[in-house]
Amino acid sequence: MVSQAFQSMMSRSGVLLLLLLSVLLLPGSSHCCYQCFISAEDSSRLCSGFYLSRYGIRNMDACFRMLDVVFNNNHRVVAAGRVAKGHEQELKKILEAQILPLADELEYGQVEDSVYERKLQAAAERFITAASRVSRDSGCVPPCGFQTQGGWYDCSSCQYDSCQLPLDCPITDVNVTERQRSAMSCDVPFPLPVSVELVWRFAQGLRTRQLDRFEEVYAGADRVYSIPTTGPQHQGTVMCEIYSEHNSVVRLFFYLSVTSRAADRHQELQELFERSLLPGGRLPSVPGALRRPLPVPSVLLAACLTAVLLLLLLSLGALYWSVTAGETNRLWKD
Repeated sequence: MVSQAFQSMMSRSGVLLLLLLSVLLLPGSSHCCYQCFISAEDSSRLCSGFYLSRYGIRNMDACFRMLDVVFNNNHRVVAAGRVAKGHEQELKKILEAQILPLADELEYGQVEDSVYERKLQAAAERFITAASRVSRDSGCVPPCGFQTQGGWYDCSSCQYDSCQLPLDCPITDVNVTERQRSAMSCDVPFPLPVSVELVWRFAQGLRTRQLDRFEEVYAGADRVYSIPTTGPQHQGTVMCEIYSEHNSVVRLFFYLSVTSRAADRHQELQELFERSLLPGGRLPSVPGALRRPLPVPSVLLAACLTAVLLLLLLSLGALYWSVTAGETNRLWKD
């Protein structure tokens, strides 16, 4: 009695060992939801009734190869098994609902390989349909940064994948006028670790994201980098890098463009000159904007008033002359 029990136990252990070795040694074998969630014991029960009709023998190794083809190397199964972080238990329940009933059905039978293939393919299709309804919202916020809160559960590796976004963010343009205050904020739209450190760097005169072109200007916890009075020497790229436990989380870049006040005044005069060339000297109409007349210089106004007064005096002089001449002619005739 003891001998039979021992032999049964050894036989079952040998089957499990054979299953593990077969899966590991299969060429091209990769992880998939089947290997992530179905135990070796349940796989042994599922394949115990596999019958090769061509040779008229049971062959569990051929069953394991069929499982590998139907589940592990099926790209549709792999794609369906890529779900949002925290939803892997849903995948486990979906797959167990397809495999465990089959294991109960086929464990003690002698079922031909063609029947096995048909049943396993149907189980795979049902898994794909159900798993495709599981959330795929990764929680990742593009376009940049190492985000620990987001990611996917990937059956091809039986583990979580990160958001796979680059650390370097695109360059943000900041335009200021000379002698104005400028400020850049090192904020990101995703949650950061509790403990972080910031390092601000500067590449003078360059618009770049090449790290070797920057020099460190500040290290600490301040997320705002401000310049009270911006000058031409501040033009260039400012970089903020956020660290957590000495690991980089994200790098933000700001290109600071400084316009001189002389150039700004020249631009205003140029715009005024261009507007004066419009027909009739009229300003272009802007919807919703107040229409204001062009300012009249005081010298021009004085000249106009002087001309009007001279014209009035000349008119009065001509009138006086004509009246006087007429009176003189009348006297001569008398």
